[in-house]
Amino acid sequence: MVMEEIRLNKYLSEMGVCSRREADRLIKGGKVLVDGKPASVGMRIQGCETVVCDGRPVGNPQSGGRPKPVLLAVNKPKGIVCTTTDKDRAPNIVEMVKYPERVYPVGRLDKDSEGLIFLTNQGELVNRIMRGANNHEKEYVVWVNKVVTREFAGKMEAGLWLEELNVTTKPCRITVTGKQEFHIVLTQGLNRQIRRMCETLGYRVTGLRRIRIMNVCLGSLKTGTFRKVTAREYKTLMEMLEDGR
Repeated sequence: MVMEEIRLNKYLSEMGVCSRREADRLIKGGKVLVDGKPASVGMRIQGCETVVCDGRPVGNPQSGGRPKPVLLAVNKPKGIVCTTTDKDRAPNIVEMVKYPERVYPVGRLDKDSEGLIFLTNQGELVNRIMRGANNHEKEYVVWVNKVVTREFAGKMEAGLWLEELNVTTKPCRITVTGKQEFHIVLTQGLNRQIRRMCETLGYRVTGLRRIRIMNVCLGSLKTGTFRKVTAREYKTLMEMLEDGR
C-alpha cells in the first residue's frame, strides 16, 4: 500500500522505532537506510520503500506495518539509563525490559534516580507528553542530606534561578513527609532539575524516586518490573493530553 508522503523521522516514530528527535540523530549518524542508501535529515518517503534502522528492517512496505499501540509503566532501578545511545555503557531501560516489540522511553529519568517511566511505540504520544507547556504533572519522593525546613520548601515552591541552565524553574508543590524527605510535583522536566534546585539551596539529594506521571501512579510495582497501562488509565491520559492543548 502506497502512503502519502511523510517525513522519515515521523515514519520511524509511527513505526515504534524511536521519537522524532532520536530518529533525526540516527539519520544524521548514517544508521538509517532507505532502499539501501543512507537517508538524509528532512527526507520524505511514501511508505513503500525498504527502510532499515540500525541494521533492523522497519515496518512492512506492502501493508504499512504500523504496530499495535503499546504503553508500559516501568519501575526503573538506579544504575539504568534511559537513552538507547552507546555513550553510556550502563544497561539501558529497553534492554532491561526486553519487551518483544520495539519500544522506547518517554522522556528521561537520570541514571542515579529510580521510579516510574513510560515505554511506548507511539511517537506522537511521546511528543504530546513531552510538551512541557501543557503543564503535565510529575510527582517525586526526594531524600536529602539535611533537615527540610519551611524556608527550603518555600523557596523550592516559588521557583529558583538555575545558573547552569540559565532559567528560573516554574512554581511547584512541596509536601514535607519526613525530616529529610519531601514530595515534589513538577510541571516541567529540566535536566537533573530537582538535584540542581536542591544544590542551589545547599542541599544534596541522596535518593530520588518518581511515583507519578499525570494520572498514572507507580503504586506497588516492584523495582525492575513493568506493567501495561490499563485501558482506564490510557483513556484518562488521552483526555488530559487533549485538555492540555
